[in-house]
Amino acid sequence: MVCLTSNVAKAENDFIVYSPYVVEGRSEIEMYGFNSQDGRSDLDGALGYNVSVGHALTNWWKAEVYAGEFNRAPGGTTHSSGYEFENIFQLSTTGEYWADMGFLASYADNIQAGVPNFVEFGPLLEKLSGNIAQRINFILEKQIGSGAGTEFMFRSAYSVSYKIHLEKSTYSPGLEAYFRPADNAQQIGPIFYGERRLDGGRELEYSFGIVFGVIPDAPMKTLLARLEYEFF
Repeated sequence: MVCLTSNVAKAENDFIVYSPYVVEGRSEIEMYGFNSQDGRSDLDGALGYNVSVGHALTNWWKAEVYAGEFNRAPGGTTHSSGYEFENIFQLSTTGEYWADMGFLASYADNIQAGVPNFVEFGPLLEKLSGNIAQRINFILEKQIGSGAGTEFMFRSAYSVSYKIHLEKSTYSPGLEAYFRPADNAQQIGPIFYGERRLDGGRELEYSFGIVFGVIPDAPMKTLLARLEYEFF
């Protein structure tokens, strides 16, 4: 999650709202990214995209490896930023409490000169009320190793969507919001989620949308896209 500039979102996981759910034995291949557009040269053209593979080893633990992470700062060139080992732990069974709970813990190895490695961790919550699904994440990040800072950085992400179920598909128009004080990049906007159930327990999930800056220092707009293939 390498910071592109002082007020541009980091590339890796900042534009995803994590779910706490873990399905034992399920594997996944995922690709997602963003591209920021703004009339100011120091904010226009920032992008990041990622490729990861994951597997749920138990009914409460999913491990994921980001094997390809790429960034581009405004006016710069696209480059590889590093690797990450990410874990999601489901802490409660579905419907056990007022919201379903999980926990994120990850370690990132940055390969750019002068950029410290980091760990991040925090709770993941999801609530389903009829056809309305809500998720919220509260994440702390701490640099480690040579050149690491001493402070913790906070970020939060929220999504709400309305599920429309068809025979083999689910379509969910919704909204995502991101709060990142360290990047001065608070943003919110419409998102469309889709899910297609395939034979053999396989699923194809995707989403695309756009979030807009709600403070002057945030990028004017950022395009988001995700694609995930799940299988047993």
